[in-house]
Amino acid sequence: MKKQRPVNLELTTISFPAAAISSILHRVSGVIMLVGVGFLIWALATALQSAEGFALVQGLLTGFVAKFIAWGILTALGYHLLAGVRHMLMDMGCFGELASGRVSAQAIIGLAIIWSILVGVWLW
Repeated sequence: MKKQRPVNLELTTISFPAAAISSILHRVSGVIMLVGVGFLIWALATALQSAEGFALVQGLLTGFVAKFIAWGILTALGYHLLAGVRHMLMDMGCFGELASGRVSAQAIIGLAIIWSILVGVWLW
């Protein structure tokens, strides 16, 4: 049996809809938060061990790289929370149509960009 479907393996030519981008970003933000929680648990354990450990963590968290990492974790947390609420609403029957699903995905991405900017301003 010969398959007649076209095969497009070049990812740069594929145009994803907003709902697909939102879903992929939701998964990516979950992975970022998982890695971030590991870093935060290490920092908490080190800071609670001794005064030297606290000074080490305090020194690490005051630099630009640490603020950038914190910005990334907080941005991922905000996006994951917004997209999670959207998914919960979808489970309850809201945004089930194609048009409203697309608009809600675009709204979540827009709100996440605003959240990211606000977190950046707050950190710096």
